[in-house]
Formats: sequence, structure tokens, C-alpha cells
Amino acid sequence: MYKHILIPTDGTALSKKAIDHGLALAKVVNARVTTVTVSRPYSTLVIEPDTITETPEDYKQRIASNAAKHLAVARDAARVSGVKCDEVHVVHEHVYQGIVDTAKDRGCDLIVMASHGRRTSALLVASETANVLTNCALPVLVHR
Repeated sequence: MYKHILIPTDGTALSKKAIDHGLALAKVVNARVTTVTVSRPYSTLVIEPDTITETPEDYKQRIASNAAKHLAVARDAARVSGVKCDEVHVVHEHVYQGIVDTAKDRGCDLIVMASHGRRTSALLVASETANVLTNCALPVLVHR
């Protein structure tokens, strides 16, 4: 069945549930897992309030720190469940494309992801997941 599962995470409670579900599935089918978190590159177009006063180097340090925290949650859960897990931090302008590219580059055969992440607007909430579904030839299991 599945041999290599990609699990994107953004640090939300819902992505933690997707991590747990993906790891449980990986354990049952004896698959390995790669977890990925995608950050947007530094931009002078302000999207996040913190970037108003940040230098590009400060921004890189902040996203690296956040990525490490998000990936540590997945790493710890994988260790507890006994599933082999690699971690990837990707910087990409489009989060969905970073996920799709990682799945392709790593040879994954399934993506297990949350139905939505950081954003709370219904219009934006489904955009990353919907974009992955639209732009990826792999099976995608959406966890709610």
C-alpha cells in the first residue's frame, strides 16, 4: 500500500491531529513518514504584523525557530509511535507548492494533511489544502 507518507504541519491543533492520524496509518502499513513545514520567504509586502520591524535576517531566524517547534511536535509523536520520520523545512512563496514539491522530491506516495491551518477565514482556510488537492497527482487524505 503506502510506503512513504508526507505530513505537512503548521503548528496548529488541527495539524497535530493530522500528524497523529498520519503516524497511526504509517504504523499500520509499515510506512515511513516525512513531515514538512513551509514558510513564506521574506517580503517587503507586509502580510504578518511581525515583519514590519524585522530585518531579513531576523525573519529567517524567526521562521527557522517556528519551523523547528512545529517539526519537533511531529518528531516527538513519531518517536512515541515508533515510526521512522524525517523532517523538512521549506521556504516557498506558495505553501501548497512547497508541500507538493516536497512530496514529489521525497518520493512520497500519500499526503496526510489537515483540512485547514493557520488562517481562520473560510475563504482562505481551505486554500492551501484545496490547492494541494488541485495541483498534486498523489492521493491526499484530508483530516478534519
